[in-house]
Amino acid sequence: MKLAVLQSDYIPWKGYFDIIHDADLFLFYDEVQYTKNDWRNRNRIKTKQGLKWLTLPCGYDLKRLIYEVQIKPEFDWQTKHYNIIQQSYKGAPYYHKYDDFLQYVYLETKWDYLYQLNRYLIEHISRDFLGIDTKFEDSRNYPSSGKKAAKLFQLIQNTNADTYISGPAAKDYMQLDIYERAGIEIIWKDYQGYPAYEQLHGDFCHNVSILDLLFHTGEEAPYYIWGWRDCKQ
Repeated sequence: MKLAVLQSDYIPWKGYFDIIHDADLFLFYDEVQYTKNDWRNRNRIKTKQGLKWLTLPCGYDLKRLIYEVQIKPEFDWQTKHYNIIQQSYKGAPYYHKYDDFLQYVYLETKWDYLYQLNRYLIEHISRDFLGIDTKFEDSRNYPSSGKKAAKLFQLIQNTNADTYISGPAAKDYMQLDIYERAGIEIIWKDYQGYPAYEQLHGDFCHNVSILDLLFHTGEEAPYYIWGWRDCKQ
């Protein structure tokens, strides 16, 4: 069983969904420390004025776990984010295909907690727009204790996974020898080689929200995330 474990991000980039696609089980790991102005509560889109951050107002208290973080209701962030996305991408060929979904998320639904919004977006984009059939669960469904690398290892062990898929940044803190002794193979995700596509607003940029890819390529989006690798074989 192939496992991936990541914190929930706000409308993440295509590499996040590439990892989800490779896994049989994906755990949202929101029982860890919240970090301010990280991918948890913001992401980038392309606009006529260049790259722009869409940031969720979550306050500045760092003494919170991710699943404890509430979105500040006094800011009209939902209408603001919807309007910026619409104004930036309404000229993209497939924007209209996703506008009903965007209206539901941003104009028709109230979100109290950051993790609830992030997970809804990630799960629905995965299943409804990218055709991913990976199983999603909360990491709190599996026992784990300790801190950082030790807690993650215990969590992975308790899922009975034999393969763990990780982003390359984790090489800096994972104790690889204990995984080897436990018989857990680690696959390091390679984000290199993603093909470019026709993109509005200037020079091409890979490191933007998945929305950019969906709006420009529609049902062909999976090709630009993982399908292109099959064509190389």
